[in-house]
Amino acid sequence: MTINDIKHAGVKAWVEECVKMCEPDNVVIIDGSQAEYDRLMKKCVDAGLATPLKAKDNCFLFRSLPSDVARVEGRTFISSVKEEDAGPTNHWIDPKELKPTMKGLYTGCMHGRTMYVQPFCMGPLGSPISKYGVEITDSEYVVLNMDIMTRAGEKVWNYIGTDGDWVPCLHSVGKPLNNGETDGGIWPCADVEHKYISQFPEERLVWSYGSGYGGNALLGKKCFALRIATVMARDEGWMAEHMLILKLTREADGEVKYVTGAFPSACGKTNLAMLIPTIPGWKVETVGDDIAWMKFGDDGRLYAINPEAGFFGVAPGTSEESNKNALISAEKNTIYTNCGLTEDGDIWWEGIGYAPKGKEIVDWHGNTRPCPANDKNPKDKSQCIAHPNARFTAPAKQCPCIASDWEDPKGVPISAILFGGRRPSTVPLVHQARSWNHGVFLGSIVGSEITAASTINPEEVGKIRRDPFAIIPFCGYNMGDYFQHWIDIGKKSTEDKLPKIFYVNWFRKDDDNADLPGGFMWPGYGDNSRVLEWIFNRCDGKDNYVDTPIGIMPKPDAINTEGLADYYKKTLPELLKVDVEGWKKEVKDIRENHYPKFGKHLPKELSAILDDLESRLNKA
Repeated sequence: MTINDIKHAGVKAWVEECVKMCEPDNVVIIDGSQAEYDRLMKKCVDAGLATPLKAKDNCFLFRSLPSDVARVEGRTFISSVKEEDAGPTNHWIDPKELKPTMKGLYTGCMHGRTMYVQPFCMGPLGSPISKYGVEITDSEYVVLNMDIMTRAGEKVWNYIGTDGDWVPCLHSVGKPLNNGETDGGIWPCADVEHKYISQFPEERLVWSYGSGYGGNALLGKKCFALRIATVMARDEGWMAEHMLILKLTREADGEVKYVTGAFPSACGKTNLAMLIPTIPGWKVETVGDDIAWMKFGDDGRLYAINPEAGFFGVAPGTSEESNKNALISAEKNTIYTNCGLTEDGDIWWEGIGYAPKGKEIVDWHGNTRPCPANDKNPKDKSQCIAHPNARFTAPAKQCPCIASDWEDPKGVPISAILFGGRRPSTVPLVHQARSWNHGVFLGSIVGSEITAASTINPEEVGKIRRDPFAIIPFCGYNMGDYFQHWIDIGKKSTEDKLPKIFYVNWFRKDDDNADLPGGFMWPGYGDNSRVLEWIFNRCDGKDNYVDTPIGIMPKPDAINTEGLADYYKKTLPELLKVDVEGWKKEVKDIRENHYPKFGKHLPKELSAILDDLESRLNKA
């Protein structure tokens, strides 16, 4: 297929414009076939950019440059026409300034490279909830990852048609090759100051330059599926959320409920999506591990799809104990980035659950080093074998607990929405919102406590780093208006049909209790199924709760403790108490440090709920 074969006049004109600006050596229209995938991967191997893994079937390891290992939030922009529309949590540049700057960088940026034109679908093909896009890139790594993470290739043209809606996504690594140069096995990218990950919300347009890593370059992921999609959702009356989707089945009668959940990074989101229950009679299956798009069905309920086709998972810390299903998902047909390479041709990372085999290991920089004696993180993080943000890109269909209906074009009906963060104190194991708007309030105050291990500034320790709805880095417009959108969504249906909203906290600590592993008062992982059971029953209206100043909480005997270690049985009553004084401090922090950021954009409903919470606490 050539550019002239593109039937959509808008897409064809845009591709021709990009060819003229970027000046690639040649242009390839991606067809999405296995033969094409194999050919592009061989090109990466031959160029020294990818290493085949002898121990795994059709798996490959890439190593990036140290300057290109993660999201670059300081170089990520919401370039709305008005700065106010970007809001206080986004970086903004006037599009009249940003576009000429980036066009200057794009001019001639693909010299010596191939331009790939990759049509893709976010969501099941043909679903009324799905959206379509076209990514232009000069990176084979991006094409290969997008092939796993989206439904990509020739089949998508049928859905875009001659006049369908689509999102243009332009990407370049920002490293032209002139006069016969090659990358020489070095990861191609630009200097940090020349990296731009730019979203133009009014135009539904994504421009990315200078990074080849993950969400900076796989533009269907955070850029389209959240930053642009949140704006689409606001304008069209649906929801684009940074949420997992799981399917929970009570095996005794086969009853099924679907649950979404929003958690900041390092709070167990993927682990929950692929959880293996420790209590009998329950089955957890995965619909999605990262993003949920939700629209109302004719019955007034919210239905969700996973817009992605793969998992772009954080590797370090993933083990048989924390997430066995993720490891199985990534056993074949997987791309690994910035992991260690063992002598027997396998990958390795800190927290994988075992020491590497052999005497030597190649770290993520490509240096050969003696094998560590265990899988623990070294005190000096610069000495890690795998980068802390090392990744695996695996097809979702390979997950052993993938739900049979994970690609249902109608979506799955959502019964519950969970929020959570890392809170060593104050926040109980689980509590439920009294209403939809109370649930929006809970989502708006999500955060994690800053620890000594997570900051270099001792003055920050103990403060709460707020990440409302776990979407701060990914919301494409003013967060105050985003809160209002959630409240407006609640007006489109009735409380009995809207999902119930819960706040969970797996991370309460008691460092003085020597019996508790790591000081954690709750075991987490598979034992979180005990909390899911209570949530399931609450969605059925079961009378297993008490009303408290902060919301609805389990009765003392409502959490299943059969088979739970004795020391956790002893800490459970404390986990289900309301820390009145702690919550008063929480209210003070929200009122003085959090809500004022949003100014006049903060919905009055949230201020009223905060006042009500304070009143209830004062009466307790």
